[in-house]
Amino acid sequence: MSDELDRELRVATRLAEWASEVIRRPRGATADPVREKASPADIVTDMDEEIETYVRSLLRGKFPAYGIEGEEYGVHRGEPDAPHWVIDPIDGTTNYAHGIGWCSFSLGLAAPDGTPLLGVVADPWRHEVYTAVRGGGAYLNGTPTRAADHTTLTGHVFLTEWAAHAHWPGMDALLAELSARHCTVRVMGSTALSLAQVAAGRASATAIGEFHPVDSLPALLVATEAGAVALPQRPVYDEPLLIAAPGVAAEATELWRRLVLREG
Repeated sequence: MSDELDRELRVATRLAEWASEVIRRPRGATADPVREKASPADIVTDMDEEIETYVRSLLRGKFPAYGIEGEEYGVHRGEPDAPHWVIDPIDGTTNYAHGIGWCSFSLGLAAPDGTPLLGVVADPWRHEVYTAVRGGGAYLNGTPTRAADHTTLTGHVFLTEWAAHAHWPGMDALLAELSARHCTVRVMGSTALSLAQVAAGRASATAIGEFHPVDSLPALLVATEAGAVALPQRPVYDEPLLIAAPGVAAEATELWRRLVLREG
C-alpha cells in the first residue's frame, strides 16, 4: 500500500469510528425531525446533515485537490486528475429515524474513472468497521474477512433492498425463484450493510436494483476484496448489481441473467 493510500485509509477509518459514535448518541425524548426530499419514502434528518457537513469539511482540509460527492450535499469538483470521495452519512435513514438499529456510515475513494480505490463501511450498532483498499483484501475490525464458502443458495441468506420504496424490475420473479429453492431472503434497509454482509460471510449474495456509488461503491470494494463476485464487474449507475460468494456465483448469476437481465 502506498503511503498516500495508507493515509487516506487511516483518515477514512477514523471518520467512520467518529460517525458511529455520533449515530449511537442517545436521542433523548425528542427524535431528529424528519424532512422529505424527493418523496415521503426519501427522507433526511439533522443527523445526516451534521455528519456529512463535518466529514466534507475535514476531507476538504486534508485533501484539497480531491472531489467529493455526498448523499445530502451533492458534488464538489476537485482537480481534473484527482480522485474523489463518496459519502453516505447515514445509509438507512428510515431505519435510523424510526429507531431501528440497522444503518451505516459509508465512505469511499474512487479514481477519476470511477474505479474504487478505498472503501469503509461502519455498522454503529454492532461496533463493526469494514475496510478495504484495492488489491489489499478486506478487513472487519482489523481482521481479514472472506466471503462464505457456500456452494448453494439453498438454506442460506440472500439480501436485497427496495429501489427507494418500490420493487425493481425482476425483483418479484427473483424472490419467487429463491423461495422455491429454500433460500431465505431479507430486506434490511441499508444497501451498504447488505453488501458488506457478503464480505463478512453472513449472506451468500446481495442484489440491488439500482447501483449508486455514494451508498454502494465502498461496500462493493469491501465485498470483492473479500472474494465475492460482482455482476457486472464494473457496475453502471442506476443499473442492477449482484454480489455473490464465489461458490454460489454461478447459480446466482444464472438466475440474475434469466430473471433480472432477461438474457437468453
